[in-house]
Amino acid sequence: MTAFPAARSDAHPGFIICPGGGYWRHSPITNEPVAAWLNSIGISAYLLRYALKPAKHPAPLNDLQRAIRTVRSSAAVSNLDPAKIGVIGFSAGGHLATTAGTRFDNGNPTADDPIERVSSRPDALVLGYPVISFEEYRHEGTVLTLLGDEPDEQIRNELSNHRQVTHDTPPSFIWHTVDDPVVPVQNSLLFANALIDNAVPCELHLFPHGDHGLGLAADNPSLSQWTALCETWLKGLGFLP
Repeated sequence: MTAFPAARSDAHPGFIICPGGGYWRHSPITNEPVAAWLNSIGISAYLLRYALKPAKHPAPLNDLQRAIRTVRSSAAVSNLDPAKIGVIGFSAGGHLATTAGTRFDNGNPTADDPIERVSSRPDALVLGYPVISFEEYRHEGTVLTLLGDEPDEQIRNELSNHRQVTHDTPPSFIWHTVDDPVVPVQNSLLFANALIDNAVPCELHLFPHGDHGLGLAADNPSLSQWTALCETWLKGLGFLP
């Protein structure tokens, strides 16, 4: 994990970045550029290079949970607010983010390692064109890379993260293009509907056109609006002034 601290001396939010890449690579467009954007709005960024192929589930989740605990446990020395530790994920990184957002614990108070005593719950999720379902509307490559060539139906169900949403799932900001040719937009709709059904605050933005894997979409005047929309959402959530 690489830290990109914001130029702030007060207690402020920190976000862990989960790049896209189908669980077999870390897409460059969703790593350092995202950290630079987060820094520009006053958020410290932590780029997580989570486990990839040939590693299988739950290795990437273990990495992210450990990262959340680590960032939260060091909040005092990093000028972070321990109640404002979020995760931002794109594509398969969005799947990882929502896996952490639906499978967390409050920490083990009897653990010898003090980091393991800290909660692994993200306080907010930001999701760009996320993989959500491992069933209908799935991206088959992501499923096979994370689970192997013959994944069990039960584990597919368990990792279809819209099925795992509860009222404790973190507030979420989601954006997707309607004609995404790789990860169907229904993935974001499934997650948003599950959040709504469980009274979890969320904001969903659908853009009519755009390819997959766009990151900040800085060269697209329409799609690049998502960063400003997200900043406004974070202000409403109390993460930013």
